[in-house]
Amino acid sequence: MKVHELRPAEGSTRPRRRVGRGIAGKGGKTAGRGTKGQKARNTMKAGFEGGQLPLAQRVPKLKGFKNPFRVEYNVVNLDALAGLDTDRVTPDTLRTAGLVHKHGLVKVLGRGELGRKVSVEAHAVSKSAEAAITGAGGTVTILPMPFGNGRPPAKGNQHTNR
Repeated sequence: MKVHELRPAEGSTRPRRRVGRGIAGKGGKTAGRGTKGQKARNTMKAGFEGGQLPLAQRVPKLKGFKNPFRVEYNVVNLDALAGLDTDRVTPDTLRTAGLVHKHGLVKVLGRGELGRKVSVEAHAVSKSAEAAITGAGGTVTILPMPFGNGRPPAKGNQHTNR
């Protein structure tokens, strides 16, 4: 049996009652709305609660805070660097190897071990990764941020003139 073959049991569903179709039988005349008043005249806004502040306005709209100046890095660990066959690691070599995304900043983290001398150029390096690279005889060069020394441009406002 498949989902599109599912049907309710025979006799378990009934057609909905159509009210307000003349005075004969149930649901005629006032059609279950009582007599007179705003609610009887079909002028109630959905979610209206009298003078009370409606639930949709009482509940907070958003949770938390999203920092527009957050700096996001593409991370690479030492075990990935050990798998590369080059002695000079730059963001471009990591991109060609498919280890980081084509855009963004690169940060090297310290998971894994490095058994050979490697020259690493990245936008950021963790302390443990720097210790492991220099301990293996390599060098670490911190690249300048593309947005200068100040904070990065706000997300969504990339086209501002600075």
